[in-house]
Amino acid sequence: MSISRVGRPPDEGRGGRGSRRFLPSSSDKPPVHKAVRGAKLATIPVAFAGRRAAGLGKRALGRSAEEVNRDIQLRTAQHMFEVLGELKGCAAKLGQLLAIYELALPPDLAAPYRAALSLLQDSAPTMLPRTVHLAMAESMGAGWRSEFLEFDDRRAAAASLGQVHRGVWHDGTPVAVKVMYPGGRAAVAADLEHLRRISYLAGVFLPGADVKSVIEAICVCISAELDYPAEAEFQQRFVDAYAGDPDIHVPRVVEVRGDVLITEWVSGTPLSHVIEWGTKTERDRVGMLMIRFITSAWGRHGLLYADPHPGNFRILPDGRLGVFDFGACSTWPPDDSFEQLGIDCCEAIFGGGPADLEAAIRRYGFVEPGRPIDCAALLAAVTPIGEPLHQPTFRLSNRWLRKQVLRTTNPTLTNVFREVTMPAYFTPFARSLLTLVGVLCQLETEGAFLEEVRRWLPTYAEAISPRGGRPTDTNAGDAPIDLGAARRRRDAGRTAR
Repeated sequence: MSISRVGRPPDEGRGGRGSRRFLPSSSDKPPVHKAVRGAKLATIPVAFAGRRAAGLGKRALGRSAEEVNRDIQLRTAQHMFEVLGELKGCAAKLGQLLAIYELALPPDLAAPYRAALSLLQDSAPTMLPRTVHLAMAESMGAGWRSEFLEFDDRRAAAASLGQVHRGVWHDGTPVAVKVMYPGGRAAVAADLEHLRRISYLAGVFLPGADVKSVIEAICVCISAELDYPAEAEFQQRFVDAYAGDPDIHVPRVVEVRGDVLITEWVSGTPLSHVIEWGTKTERDRVGMLMIRFITSAWGRHGLLYADPHPGNFRILPDGRLGVFDFGACSTWPPDDSFEQLGIDCCEAIFGGGPADLEAAIRRYGFVEPGRPIDCAALLAAVTPIGEPLHQPTFRLSNRWLRKQVLRTTNPTLTNVFREVTMPAYFTPFARSLLTLVGVLCQLETEGAFLEEVRRWLPTYAEAISPRGGRPTDTNAGDAPIDLGAARRRRDAGRTAR
């Protein structure tokens, strides 16, 4: 259940009156006809090609290539966010994944982009009661109302691919009823097909990535979010994992039938309110609770929560962190190879040298085979990203994150990040980590981040702060991965807890 505020005035929040500059269309009816939606998406690559052609003329008139590329980036991002905002649904979900791009914008433009992106979910169209009733009957049968003591026809909250209603189940349990938009499945399939066709545009933001594979992985994740029975199964696994937890609450699953998911209703303060108006103490505490949830799910329960954006969290009256929307979850890989990936990369970055880093990134597919790479420059470039784990305490901020994003997305040929890629299998984990860091920076969370990692992921903490480092092996890229060592470290950490 992806919770968001309903009816927020367009000018409210940090974007101010200037936020109208990049707001999506005010219409509450997204285009549903395949041809109309396709035509809107098709305008993005056409406009992009036009900007590139115009850029050649600007360079001929004396403007630098870097300045022209920067202008193309800004205009393309603006156009993409506007179109995605109009289409909503699946396209809006992709817009959420692109939200980190606004951090690379100059401060005078960042606030309007932030306002526009926050409205991608809030502006989802509202189903009228008659449509809601038809959707409920299709999944639960004509007598669906007899299952409830109460059912509110008005939308209580928006979800990116549906909407949420408040009700009371037949046993007296207050419930949240998530209903998928009628025709939403077909619209999402069409959107994904068009997004695959324009996937090369992501190279504007991530020039070195294996864009096609990464976009395909994102499409698979979005498609999976249409499977409400699978979402219910993951949510129940999280319910069982955090039963009785003093810090985390996951609402239990009551019922799932077709495209209707019914869960326990949970009231609380939206995380967006804490970001906007919370005190420093409140924001620090909530940020650390989010880290605790993500890392403990990884380390203790072998579960990945891949969508930690603000709309999926509320602060309960008793102070616990309420977590919603489990459509983008997965289990940890069944073997230890992924954990070993993290260990090897952390050891190379925090305690090794360029040769160690090259061995690690080549072993796990972060650079194309045979492609040369300046790993000394790469090590120097990634070291500042680990700064929060170098200090006893550290304060994250949008300003800090903006520096990291600008460093990695710099379009100049000297940017070493252009030489690396991201393997498709890493996409859900990157989505989880980047979204989490983005929210922590919005909260301006200050805390002992390494200590929280050490509590739940001790083998990673050991790799981040190695005792005396390790020898450099220039042939390590061809060495077999020692999965047994990773398993022993992991098991020792869990026994200690």
